[in-house]
Amino acid sequence: MVERVAGFDWDGSNPEKCTGHGVSIAEIECVFQGEVWTLPDVAHSTRETRWLGIGRTAAGRHVFLAFTIRMRGGERWLRPISARYMHAKEVRHYQAEVARRQD
Repeated sequence: MVERVAGFDWDGSNPEKCTGHGVSIAEIECVFQGEVWTLPDVAHSTRETRWLGIGRTAAGRHVFLAFTIRMRGGERWLRPISARYMHAKEVRHYQAEVARRQD
């Protein structure tokens, strides 16, 4: 779902909102270079489709993300909305789901 984007749309207040939970812009961009599990964020998709994602930083920390894809100049740009490190209980649930899917 996240492949083939021209880059990141960092403008307005989204850098401050994303880094406010301790995840750096560089880490957020790094997460999207790896595998990110995504699902639509139906509860918050009133004006545009929003997505929720789970991925890992280069250091192996699990990150929960909210983002959207915006079209600009005929290209798709990824706009992070929020990012935070996952709590231990969330990581355990995620890892159990990964193991279940591999069986």
